Amino acid sequence: MRSLRNHGLSLFFLAIFLVALIGQAVAGHADYNNDEVTHARLMGEQPETLSLGRYVTSSSFGQAVMENWQSEYLQFTLFILATVWLVQRGSPESKPLGDAGTESDEDQRIGKYATAESPKWAKAGGLRTTLLSNSLLLVMGLIFLASWFAQSVTGWSSYNAEQIEHQEQSLSWLQYVGSADFWQTTLQNWQSEFLAVGSMAVLSIYLRQRGSPESKPVGAPHASTGVEG
Repeated sequence: MRSLRNHGLSLFFLAIFLVALIGQAVAGHADYNNDEVTHARLMGEQPETLSLGRYVTSSSFGQAVMENWQSEYLQFTLFILATVWLVQRGSPESKPLGDAGTESDEDQRIGKYATAESPKWAKAGGLRTTLLSNSLLLVMGLIFLASWFAQSVTGWSSYNAEQIEHQEQSLSWLQYVGSADFWQTTLQNWQSEFLAVGSMAVLSIYLRQRGSPESKPVGAPHASTGVEG
């Protein structure tokens, strides 16, 4: 039970992620088959519905999942990078106003300033310490690029399937990536993520949530920066 409590945050989000993903699959499957039945009725054809198993391996489901994943990881990648150099007065999401930049080795406890509990690569120096120093940004960025590419491929496949169904010309992958259809679905996700992160940074200046590390202490002045409660 203690181990579960120690990992409660990650386990909670893993559980609700799986519930939401399963729910999306079930709802998306029903919506997809409803569209197929409606289209077939209008065309006087026999509907070609999919089983749930076939649907979750289809480009239609893959696109719906990946277009959200890539925008989420882009959001966090940019937030990690931006908060190295940019500050926001009064926000707990920001570093203190004078601490912009990568900070000193002593502040970051690397090299000769590493402690006995520090990761081995923090003490190693050279390339290994550089990789560890930027590992969060690198991994989040790679996940973003991989999910963005997966979105483009599944979206391309889904788009061309519709084009063929309507007896219209299909596109190459590069043509699809440059199309309005691709960027409309991409940018509608990006703008919502950027708004959410910006809102969190600004609203946390004035609003509080007692007990949350994402909030300042309830009694902290609005102008206090980089202080978490």
